[in-house]
Amino acid sequence: MARLVMKFGGTSVANLERIRNVARHVKREVEAGYQVAVVVSAMSGKTNELVGWCKEAAPLYDAREYDAVVASGEQVTSGLLAIALQEMGVPARSWQGWQIPILTDDAHGSARILEIDGAVLGAAVDSGEVAVIAGFQGMHGASGRITTLGRGGSDTSAVAVAAALGAERCDIYTDVDGVYTTDPRVVPKARRLDRIAFEEMLEMASLGAKVLQVRSVELAMVHNVRTFVRSSLVDPGAPEMAHVETAGTLICDEEEIVANQMESQVVTGIAFAKDEAQVSIRRVADKPGIAAAVFGPLAEAHINVDMIVQNVSADGFTDITFTVPSADFERAKAVLEGARAQVGYQALEGAMEVTKVSVIGIGMRSHAGVAAKAFEALAGKGINIRAITTSEIKISILIDAAYTELAVRTLHSLYGLDS
Repeated sequence: MARLVMKFGGTSVANLERIRNVARHVKREVEAGYQVAVVVSAMSGKTNELVGWCKEAAPLYDAREYDAVVASGEQVTSGLLAIALQEMGVPARSWQGWQIPILTDDAHGSARILEIDGAVLGAAVDSGEVAVIAGFQGMHGASGRITTLGRGGSDTSAVAVAAALGAERCDIYTDVDGVYTTDPRVVPKARRLDRIAFEEMLEMASLGAKVLQVRSVELAMVHNVRTFVRSSLVDPGAPEMAHVETAGTLICDEEEIVANQMESQVVTGIAFAKDEAQVSIRRVADKPGIAAAVFGPLAEAHINVDMIVQNVSADGFTDITFTVPSADFERAKAVLEGARAQVGYQALEGAMEVTKVSVIGIGMRSHAGVAAKAFEALAGKGINIRAITTSEIKISILIDAAYTELAVRTLHSLYGLDS
């Protein structure tokens, strides 16, 4: 009998009425013949409340106790869903991360899953019992302490459980009905995608799309876990909910997509991220070791650097421009000011009001001129490009934030995504 993992986020389990609705979704799959494991998040707003209590108790709290507190939200949800399923006549029990166990490293607050033994859960679902698992949490094996996986960690929990169980697929239920070509709030003509390749989804998630946590997509790609994004707010009994092809977006291997269409579309989607800041260091000596002197201290300060552009050397000097998360902007400047003697730059400049807009698609591998079309179209709208980076399947540009919506709409139409 095929196994299925279902994951429900905070808005899907926001109150008892929605938890009962989730139970009906689960019951539908059980009645369809699946052995089911369910991964749940905390009820909407609960994690923020728990985090707030930790900060109020002590500004410099113990990260291990923080995990013990914030992991409790998922424990409540898993128990309530198990009760709701039992009330509907579906055998179910709740599981915490440490009971399975989901073993992680000891990076409390942002732990990474190291191993899941699927034997215990496998035996549970084989018996016909729905395993309702508290997402977002695991256990550090050596210390036996509860760990949490960071924001959006329930997505990662679900994919990891699906891999451990050898599930047919992992269904991620959210408050949207799939992955769109871009944010429908910015482009009303944005379309829901029937399928998207792991690589494309990974780029979209890391470049601004908020549908899935980046680590969950990485895990799905490594273990080839077919992942299906669908809405939990649709009536569980609606006819379209019985068919993967009509009820959401399937994230799968590129070969599966190619097998289902004559030729892949050049561009799949447009992502954008407003939480970027630009940093530029001027008149840096163009010699070996300078890049290490710039980016080494930033790495030590755990500041993620994204787009990096270095100008052609002139008179033995160059300029280096890069982006960091806007939340780290002031910290990045402070780190670079501290490293000025080692780097030897003439000036340090920065800008907060910038946006990174990205064009993504596996079809770009085999088509020339994709970037040129974008640059021409943006120039026609009077949009100046501050920085550009590319890979095989994406082009990212940095622009002034005031032009975000215009740029996204322009590119969405340019690549035929409106229809």
